[in-house]
Amino acid sequence: QVQLVESGGDSVPAGGSLRLSCAASTIRQCMGWFRQAPGKEREWVAHIRSDGRATYADAVKGRFTASVDNAKKTLYLQLNSLRPEDGGMCYCAASRIGIACPTVGSQVYWGQGTQVTVSS
Repeated sequence: QVQLVESGGDSVPAGGSLRLSCAASTIRQCMGWFRQAPGKEREWVAHIRSDGRATYADAVKGRFTASVDNAKKTLYLQLNSLRPEDGGMCYCAASRIGIACPTVGSQVYWGQGTQVTVSS
């Protein structure tokens, strides 16, 4: 069992920045950030590995930065140059299956999410 608690969501103007946090009961070898806009399916944003390596969806590459503090058992997602289409609920996740990276539709532990709103 992995418990995840996100925080840091807020309402910001386009071009603004936010830093999301995810407090985890344990840090898995690969964990992820996802988002879901109203009326849309949940989509992958980034994977972050316990060694700090990260990969990103094309839509956020160069604007978002994922990181991990293993000592604090906390994931971070820095969101810069925010656009209205970046708005929605943001979730962190860990796979229920060993060292696998979490993906939508797979067996995943989810946090409750944190709301990001970007006004134009």
